[in-house]
Amino acid sequence: MDKLLLHCCCGPCSMYPISFLKSKNTELDMFWFNPNIHPEFEWKRRLDNLRIVASYYNEELIEVGSSLESYWMDCQFLSSFNSRCEMCYDMRIDMVAEYCASHDYRAFTTTLLVSPYQNHEEIVRIANEKAKKYGTKFEYHDFRDGYRTGQDMAREIGLYRQKYCGCILSLEESKYRDKILKSFEEA
Repeated sequence: MDKLLLHCCCGPCSMYPISFLKSKNTELDMFWFNPNIHPEFEWKRRLDNLRIVASYYNEELIEVGSSLESYWMDCQFLSSFNSRCEMCYDMRIDMVAEYCASHDYRAFTTTLLVSPYQNHEEIVRIANEKAKKYGTKFEYHDFRDGYRTGQDMAREIGLYRQKYCGCILSLEESKYRDKILKSFEEA
C-alpha cells in the first residue's frame, strides 16, 4: 500500500498536517489511538471532533482503543519512563507503528509534531525507535510552522479546541482546570 498512516491526537492539531500532506498529494488514512485522554467524556469529545475533521477532508479514520485511565494510575508502568509525556508518546506511537507495519502502510507520522507545546525531539526519537522495532518507516514532518494556521482552520469549522494536552495529570495542572471541569458538567 502506498498510503501514509497519520496518527491524529485531536481535531485541531490534525487540520494543518492533513492540509499540508494533501497539498503534497499524499494519500493517507487517519489513525486514532489516544488512551491517554481523560476523563472519558473528554476522550469522546476529541474523537467526535476528529470524526468531523475526517469528514471535512473526506479521509478514512481508523479508530483503535478506548480511554484507559488505569494505565495512568499504574505507578509501576509510569516508573519505567523518564516522564509521563515519554510514556504517553511511547504508548501511542508503539500502537501506530505496529498498525502501520501489520497493515502494509508505506510509513507513519503523527500530528503530535504540530504542537509547539510537545517535546518534538522526544517524539521523533520514539517514532524512529518504534519504526525500527516493527520494520516500518517513520516519515518525519516538522509541522510546527503551521500550528496557528491549523488552530485558525479548526476555529473556522467550529471544532472544540481543548485547553490541556489530555492526560489526567495535565488537567490537574492546567490553569483552566475549573473551567474545563465545568464544561464537562454543562455538556
